Amino acid sequence: MVGSGGREHALVRALARTGWTVFAAPGNPGIATIADTRPIDMHDHAGMVDLVLGEDIDLVIIGPEAPLVAGLADVLRVAGVAVLGPSAEAARLEGSKAFAKEIMLASGVPTARSMTVTDVDSGMAAVADYGTPVAIKADGLAAGKGVVIAQDEAEARAALVMMLEDAVFGDAGLTVLVEEGLVGPEVSLLAISDGVAVARFPAARDYKPIGEGNTGPNTGGMGSVSPIPDIPDHLADELVETVHRPVIREMHRRGIPFNGVLYAGIMMTPSGPKVLEFNVRFGDPETQALLPRVEGDLGDILLAAASGGLADSPVTVSGEASVAVVLAAANYPGDPRTGDVISGIDDAMATGADVFQAGTALNAEGELVTAGGRVLAVQARGVTVEIARERAYAGADLVNFDGKQMRRDIAAGMDA
Repeated sequence: MVGSGGREHALVRALARTGWTVFAAPGNPGIATIADTRPIDMHDHAGMVDLVLGEDIDLVIIGPEAPLVAGLADVLRVAGVAVLGPSAEAARLEGSKAFAKEIMLASGVPTARSMTVTDVDSGMAAVADYGTPVAIKADGLAAGKGVVIAQDEAEARAALVMMLEDAVFGDAGLTVLVEEGLVGPEVSLLAISDGVAVARFPAARDYKPIGEGNTGPNTGGMGSVSPIPDIPDHLADELVETVHRPVIREMHRRGIPFNGVLYAGIMMTPSGPKVLEFNVRFGDPETQALLPRVEGDLGDILLAAASGGLADSPVTVSGEASVAVVLAAANYPGDPRTGDVISGIDDAMATGADVFQAGTALNAEGELVTAGGRVLAVQARGVTVEIARERAYAGADLVNFDGKQMRRDIAAGMDA
């Protein structure tokens, strides 16, 4: 398992539960309790190859987007290893929003009108054309923070200046996508593919803004829930036929087959579903809500996707609901404060909830402390969304650290 976040902790937990021996690089303190962690940087390709060959690994799962875009999967495949994760070229579906738009248009996938710009004046011309609200998106990777929904032209100009002139996101924001504003509920729909077959997970919903009522700046995600009543299985199947399969076919046609998890962020607008973005890996925090619902051996599914022969049918899951609530550090999503001592994880897990660590570390005294923006996620299941929600929050209230931030409205009202 390549990575160190909550998504990777959830994957390791699911694999360990069905008897897989898991190595993780670099991992985190939570992952270290159930896997053999190695302090190898995700961008140390040679180190990763040495680990995988030295331990005779059967399958490598690359969790985060950055090593995928940097070509780690390609290097490992050249070494003869089965890898769940797309090539660097295929990973451009997430690494470049402009490329993703090109693929969507070529494959007939519904999406919003957009214009790719490299200067503020061109961006403002697009804003004038589309009207407001309008989405201003950094083309490259920006850790989930490269999207601004501008409510008026002043906000749009400020976002364009921030990305194109102030270079807040570095090279990732020197090309910007200006996209017409869309209205409607959002859904996260993940499907896994071996390049041909497609197996979807149930629909999930994540909550991006830091504040309750979806207020404040965007984050990497403050919580997630699955299932969601407005996207039943039959509609999820239709979305896969409309979105995922056409993209998989188009990538195959271009000679860049997609192997791995294709995450589609979709808005259900009054005029039909439209894709907002693609990710090329398991979502975070959707994974923390989804994987506890999976029945059977997740490792077998992932290995089939990596090596071919994936069953072309939905992943089998429990009928129970699952809710994950993210606990974030002080000052997140700005410059998060680190080093605050974390307590109560064992108490939370004693309630039946699960805790997936993300931005954590051990200090010199061996205490678990905050070490990132999204510190951990507390997840629970229940026969209804509301019961799962109550259990997740009961666990989350037992975990404490100075400056803890937590939205109180994750999955609220979904059983109504």
